[in-house]
Amino acid sequence: MEIRPILSALLRNKTGPVLVAVQVALSLGILANALHIVQVRQAVSARASGVESEADVFALYVRHLKQGGHEEQLASQRTDTAAMRSVSGVTAVALTSQMPLSRSGNYTGLAIDRKQARSTAQASLYTVADSLIKPWGLRLVEGRDFYPNEVPEIDQNTSDDFPKVVLLARPLAEKMWPGQSSYVGKTVYFGTGEKARSAQVIGVVERLQTPGAQIGDAGEYSAIVPARLTGNEGYGYTLRAEPGQRDRVMKEAEAAVRAASPSAVVVRTKTFDEFRTDRYRADKALAWMLVTVSVLLLLITASGIVGMASLWVTQRRKQIGVRRALGARRVDILRYFLTENFMITSTGVAAGVMIALGLNQLLVSQLEMPRLPAGYLLSGAVIFWALGVLAVYGPAWRAASISPATATRSA
Repeated sequence: MEIRPILSALLRNKTGPVLVAVQVALSLGILANALHIVQVRQAVSARASGVESEADVFALYVRHLKQGGHEEQLASQRTDTAAMRSVSGVTAVALTSQMPLSRSGNYTGLAIDRKQARSTAQASLYTVADSLIKPWGLRLVEGRDFYPNEVPEIDQNTSDDFPKVVLLARPLAEKMWPGQSSYVGKTVYFGTGEKARSAQVIGVVERLQTPGAQIGDAGEYSAIVPARLTGNEGYGYTLRAEPGQRDRVMKEAEAAVRAASPSAVVVRTKTFDEFRTDRYRADKALAWMLVTVSVLLLLITASGIVGMASLWVTQRRKQIGVRRALGARRVDILRYFLTENFMITSTGVAAGVMIALGLNQLLVSQLEMPRLPAGYLLSGAVIFWALGVLAVYGPAWRAASISPATATRSA
């Protein structure tokens, strides 16, 4: 079939084809970026936290209403820890200042030289009184864990002491010393200037997400320092239960802490799964919203093509009848409308690709989104080409079914 007659007919009546092409272009531009955002959000929410077997891990927060001084708080911490470890099914307990994905934690600037004007990286600071290697199943890729004599007991109300050793997550170590293959023995500074406190790197864990679990490498910029702190209103513990025993262990651990405390105590628990769900609740809601918008765009675009094609059939009934009377077959009429729609859709797809790239560039510059892969543009083009064919097929078939006598008489 020659394209020139179809193109000539379209140029004589440009309004309808232009509207359909614009609709396709806008829909493709939005759809490609929306689906890309959904994929990125899903990938982010599925990232490994560094905690092995998350379903077996939970947090337990304890606040003694009668705290006492430094020594009394240290005694309470040890009593609480012993009570938790006595529960059947508990495999590990650690006192920690924060939890990954909890959205609440302490961050600090790290540098490799006191003379730096700015910190090299902003890192999440986990302060722990016990090893996190077993409770969280962290993978030590270089160096060693803390020794018991490296855990100072610090009263935050009276002392400015700071731990002398630190464990780093590998992404953070790579940020601090790019291109290095070993990090043990290096010195890191907490802050900059003369008052910056130093610590020696004694080990590197493969990964450990921050409480914020930010998008990108910054979500794994974590440092772990050993210290048993007092002076807080309450303390957080992390526990690992035997597989399948978490819910029972949570209840019994809470009861054990209450029973071991000589005074009133407030205890609450939260599973690691709940931390993950809460952290990515907004991301999942955004993904579902974008999927819904994408489906609605496809439906609106399809209905627009169907409506426009039906209007064209009605307006050209006489033309169709004359062509049929001159010997045109049904397949010729059907092919004519399908080719016409394919040309309009292709114009919209070409414009949509440009819109999608422009919108993605805006997202990259403003929101640090990754570049839009070419596969999304190709997939979007195929979707709209197929959508155009399917949407116009019904009206085109009805046009091909018009008898010459009916068409010419109704005209």
